[in-house]
Amino acid sequence: MTSPGGSPTLFPGMPVLDDLELVRLGLLAPDDVALPAGSVTVVDAEGVPVAEVGEDGSLGWLSARSSRPFERWHLTEDGVELPAALVDDAAALDRVPEGTRTLVALASTDGDDNQRDLDLVRAVRRAADNGGYALRVAPVGLAAPDRRQRVEQLRAGLAGDRGTVHDLTAEAGHGAYQSRGVVVLLSGLSGSGKSTLARALRDRLVEDEGRAVSLLDGDVVRRHLSAGLGFSPEDRETNIRRIGWIAAEIARHGGIAIASPIAPFERTRQDVRAMVEGRGGRLVLVHVATPLEECERRDRKGLYARARAGEIPDFTGISSPYEVPTDATLTLDTTGQDVDPLVDQILAALELPATTD
Repeated sequence: MTSPGGSPTLFPGMPVLDDLELVRLGLLAPDDVALPAGSVTVVDAEGVPVAEVGEDGSLGWLSARSSRPFERWHLTEDGVELPAALVDDAAALDRVPEGTRTLVALASTDGDDNQRDLDLVRAVRRAADNGGYALRVAPVGLAAPDRRQRVEQLRAGLAGDRGTVHDLTAEAGHGAYQSRGVVVLLSGLSGSGKSTLARALRDRLVEDEGRAVSLLDGDVVRRHLSAGLGFSPEDRETNIRRIGWIAAEIARHGGIAIASPIAPFERTRQDVRAMVEGRGGRLVLVHVATPLEECERRDRKGLYARARAGEIPDFTGISSPYEVPTDATLTLDTTGQDVDPLVDQILAALELPATTD
């Protein structure tokens, strides 16, 4: 698809659109935005042209992005009334410093994967109304790249040379997640023990914890949600994103979802993380790092042998890569291990609040 000017159009996703808005406001350097090389017209989700990227990487602004929730409170070129406080967790509203004039909610309010951000803005707006503060929204959502760096750049940009902007953002994680839904994504090679761990975890949560749990079994998902998809790399990644979307919706309503696809690619796992965390859930990524040799030894269906013989194309670990997660919550090797102690480790990583009978 091309723009009227002839350059190809690109919808880069909400985090990049948010970054471009910060650049336009002078609060982020253009070099900090992940834009494609070459001439392209950046559009928002509605297809509205927002910016033109030149061959040399230069940026030209075309129009404002489409309206979104809380539009009238978003930052403008006028800045904010200082002193201000940056907030990304409603719990921080109890410690706003005396003399603060403006509360700045860090949230991405555009798109569908942002329930947690919308909840935050609502909470900050109530606090602003009750406390007599001004309210502004800065487009730094939970899925923002290099988020800690973005927060510091925003703080410095709003403060200027002599102003005061208090940083009340959470240094690591968000405590509110512990009372919200959780998605456990077990990723690893075929035969690594993902499915066994997923079923055992489901059983423990149901039997011992009294939890409502949804196990997104691969075969069941293929039969009902992804019927018609094949096993090409593109179809497999589409299947994982569909699993991620369903899991995120379960977490959005306070449930626990467990899924155990191979999920070999970093980009797709990050897409799932964005869906889950954007809806207010918490993703627990478990890398089931059982070595390839052990996975092949367990292979009773002979899939690895067929892949090595060239009968199965794009087979993860043989003719297609597995990109090792760099952000796993937990890494487990099931070689020679009993299942229960491994499930104990996953349960500890979940940090679920105690249930009451």
